[in-house]
Amino acid sequence: MPIAPQQVVTLHYTLHDANGTLLDDSRVRDTPLEYLHGHHNIVAGLERALEGQPQGAILSVTLMPAEAYGVRDEALVQQVARTAFPVEGLAPGMRFQTQGDAGPEIVTVLEVGDAHVTIDTNHPLAGETLSYRLEVLSIREATRAELAKGHPLPPDVDHTQVEDRKVP
Repeated sequence: MPIAPQQVVTLHYTLHDANGTLLDDSRVRDTPLEYLHGHHNIVAGLERALEGQPQGAILSVTLMPAEAYGVRDEALVQQVARTAFPVEGLAPGMRFQTQGDAGPEIVTVLEVGDAHVTIDTNHPLAGETLSYRLEVLSIREATRAELAKGHPLPPDVDHTQVEDRKVP
């Protein structure tokens, strides 16, 4: 069955930046990626490239920033009061997850001063051209519970227990 919306896809991948530097490899962690196709669980360009691919497919995909984690926005670099980070040893390069207007976001510390901290709320891979090598391991229909939640559920979850609400 080819990859289509409402299916759970399991795949292995490697991710490289434009210089060929390895950024991530699911095989090294022995943890394949599992996602619900058509529910924005992965970047849009990758989802488009996987649409219609069969189980066993191996493909290479290069994504420009707009198709991946977006173009860098310098307006997302800002100064905040040092008191916003009650962390000892705060240093450039540290990352924190915080609640933003559109949900969780990663904040990267760029500079630390006595009164202010310069932070960047761009995604760490924003502005990067990314190259993926993908291997589709399996494709299956999503359960009602997965469709209701919008993402795959662990095998130990009772997939028959879903909230009483309309499933897309």
